Amino acid sequence: ALGLFTGIGLSEAKARETLRNGALSALLRRAVLQARSALGPALDKATGTLLYNAAARLKDPKHLGFLVGYIARREILTDLQLNAALEYVRSHPLEPLDAADFEQACGVGVCITPEQIEEAVEAVISKHRAELLAERYHFNMGLLMGEARNRLRWADGKTIKNEVDLQVLHLLGPKTEADLEKKPKAAKARLAPAEKQKVAVVENGDVGTETQSLMEQLRGEALKFHKPGENYKTEGYVVTPNTMSLLKQHLAITGGQVRTRFPPEPNGILHIGHAKAINFNFGYAKANGGVCFLRYDDTNPEKEEEKYFTAIREMVEWLGYQPYAVTHASDYFDQLYTWALELIRRGQAYVCHQKVEEIKGHNPPPSPWRDRPVEESLLLFEDMRKGKFAEGEATLRMKLVMEDGKMDPVAYRVKFTPHHRTGDKWCIYPTYDYTHCLCDSIEHITHSLCTKEFQARRSSYFWLCNALDVYCPVQWEYGRLNLLYTVVSKRKIIRLVETGAVRDWDDPRLFTLTALRRRGFPPEAINNFCARVGVTVAQATMEPHLLEACAREVLNEQAPRAMAVLEPLKVTITNFPASKALEVLVPNFPADESRGFHKVPLHPTIFIEETDFREEADKGYKRLAPGQPVGLRHAGYVIAVQNVIKDVSGRVIELEVTCTKSDVAEKPKAFIHWVSEPLACEVRLYERLFLHKNPEDPSEVPGGFLSDLNPDSLRVVHNALVDSSVLSAQPFDKFQFERLGYFSVDPDSKEGKMVFNRTVTLKEDPGKA
Repeated sequence: ALGLFTGIGLSEAKARETLRNGALSALLRRAVLQARSALGPALDKATGTLLYNAAARLKDPKHLGFLVGYIARREILTDLQLNAALEYVRSHPLEPLDAADFEQACGVGVCITPEQIEEAVEAVISKHRAELLAERYHFNMGLLMGEARNRLRWADGKTIKNEVDLQVLHLLGPKTEADLEKKPKAAKARLAPAEKQKVAVVENGDVGTETQSLMEQLRGEALKFHKPGENYKTEGYVVTPNTMSLLKQHLAITGGQVRTRFPPEPNGILHIGHAKAINFNFGYAKANGGVCFLRYDDTNPEKEEEKYFTAIREMVEWLGYQPYAVTHASDYFDQLYTWALELIRRGQAYVCHQKVEEIKGHNPPPSPWRDRPVEESLLLFEDMRKGKFAEGEATLRMKLVMEDGKMDPVAYRVKFTPHHRTGDKWCIYPTYDYTHCLCDSIEHITHSLCTKEFQARRSSYFWLCNALDVYCPVQWEYGRLNLLYTVVSKRKIIRLVETGAVRDWDDPRLFTLTALRRRGFPPEAINNFCARVGVTVAQATMEPHLLEACAREVLNEQAPRAMAVLEPLKVTITNFPASKALEVLVPNFPADESRGFHKVPLHPTIFIEETDFREEADKGYKRLAPGQPVGLRHAGYVIAVQNVIKDVSGRVIELEVTCTKSDVAEKPKAFIHWVSEPLACEVRLYERLFLHKNPEDPSEVPGGFLSDLNPDSLRVVHNALVDSSVLSAQPFDKFQFERLGYFSVDPDSKEGKMVFNRTVTLKEDPGKA
């Protein structure tokens, strides 16, 4: 075999590398032997290269002999023709191929004369004559080559290049010293930030704008996706005699529109991993002018609750996406049942009595009922539907072996649990393996996007659609998004709630979407985070501080400034310059005063942070101390300590100060925030819920995730003070408390006592990196 491959021009190293690939070497051997039988034992290198490329790049080996025949007959002579041939067979998966149509598509028999090449190059040079004379040899000659090749698709590239060189030399003469100098690079025009972030997208026919991040997330795997109706071009897609007619019907229904779906189970709250799925499904459809369905996978009534349905839709819409339609797997229960009967009639499914414990794992014993008569399975399946079997006594199983070796997955099982939408109509419910692909087919989904763990279900996905002769979408898998220092499993979050470690699914220390919203994370920050992670096959496990950085970027632009004091220290201004309160104008966004101001009062009594005063100023300490004045932010005054008042224990409880106008006082080392006539509020400060990066990893946390809880994950400040500008704020409104961080109004707020959650600090804590 080594001699066979080196005999067609492969180097010995390349031949050995090819031999290590069993599938490729078998195809190449077939190709070489077929070509030798037509051309003799000595094959030239050009023919050998074509044979190698055909064997290496052909997706469907059944067409190998067909292609090699054209190469051996010298009817496919160039790589350009081979590319066209490979594209043709990929686009025409059914046999027999139309030879005449194939030959026309591949330029078989087309003869390009030297005169035609000369005329084509002459026409192109004439078109660009003025620019050539102006730029001479600095002109982009590749442009001339490209245009000439477009005029003569099957012409030899080298011949065209030689003719271009000859005619350019005739027009311009030999190169001069100026021609040999490097052309200076033109400076690239920089886009304004707003232009850089916005790109046009089309959604349901309406052109709008979306942030650049939406497009960025579609890099990677999404670039490989098939066009609607070209499912058969996807590697691994199963083509049947009915595939092309089904795809034709599909295109007639969808009009060639991209269709995706987000299919959550309504038995828990969405988490940060789902945010990636939402962004990918809705984002891919949106970026391609398509639509996305929100489809609830409600096939397990034991675990489903109405609150989950509501919360899921709320979170999808909160992230900025509007479903094209909201559907349920249960919408199709009648059709799914009809198809199950048809599957039995076709001999592709049977009723089985093995217990759940018996068929668990990857090597269960084969079912003794696999070959039971069709009529018997039909009767027994009807008995299942009528409730004549107890739960676990009978299942309907499909006759196939999945990619991971699992045999005969269950299609239906008995459950005597009323369904929230269908009531007591059914006591049999379909499984994910049976339901998902058929719902995708009913809704004419073009791209069924799912995480990598579902790759083992791809074979059953294709098998079931084809077994029933219905339209078969393409399943594409991508890597999950996980975060360190958290758990997202529904079961584990329920344990955290049950043990009192967190209050509920929306506890701001969790990374469910409801929790992130409650903590104050803007939806744009979550979308930007998903975009930066990107869409790849590999699983992405990210640090929480990357999500926090995205939040800071958005909140810096969105959250108006206010002043708050977490640990108040009373300050009395003894020489207050007015008989009544002064009104201070504070910019909502100090970097852009055009975005407005709010008013805060300044009284003789103000409050500052305890940490902003020391009785003795250390080296490097710049805030308030005896002999060291500070400025009051936005007020236009500098204060200096005159008297320190302490309680009986020696704790400082009040300062008496004097004030001086900023424009006459010596410039202070620092300006501090303050409040006057403030509102009392509660502030909740959050840290990570777990101490270790991977709380679910036994090697890192031997005692289990519940033993890894951070005792300091929540600190409640009961008597914080905030300026009165926030009085009318509603739950989820966001503010930057100057010098303290970004905060969001919690739904626990009530009249007379607002509650704020700290979303993130102003800067990343280097200790958490």
